[in-house]
Amino acid sequence: MYDHIGLKTRNLATSSRFYRAVLAPLGHQPDASGSGFGPADAPSLWLYEHAGVVGGTHVAFRAGNRAAVDRFHAEGLANGGRDNGAPGLRLDYAPTYYAAFLIDPDGNNVEAVCMDAT
Repeated sequence: MYDHIGLKTRNLATSSRFYRAVLAPLGHQPDASGSGFGPADAPSLWLYEHAGVVGGTHVAFRAGNRAAVDRFHAEGLANGGRDNGAPGLRLDYAPTYYAAFLIDPDGNNVEAVCMDAT
């Protein structure tokens, strides 16, 4: 449904470093500018430096497997994110909903989710 998502950031370098780390386990990479992320040659998440209010958005990224969710969470904690829900099943969402949640450097709630049973 969506073509792309833009997130405002106070510090583009800090946020780019965070998203480069957390999205790598999910198979996404930065574009040449370092502020667009997604599959090769198809960025769909864009970071924009902004002096005003930032944060408060929730973005969920699909992961290929549970190990990728685990790596997303570990990389996020190692690169300036704060824990907002450790990797694990969220049975109140669905029987196979495996996810992890982080607060990014700008206060956005970012999630990696895998619906695979393994």
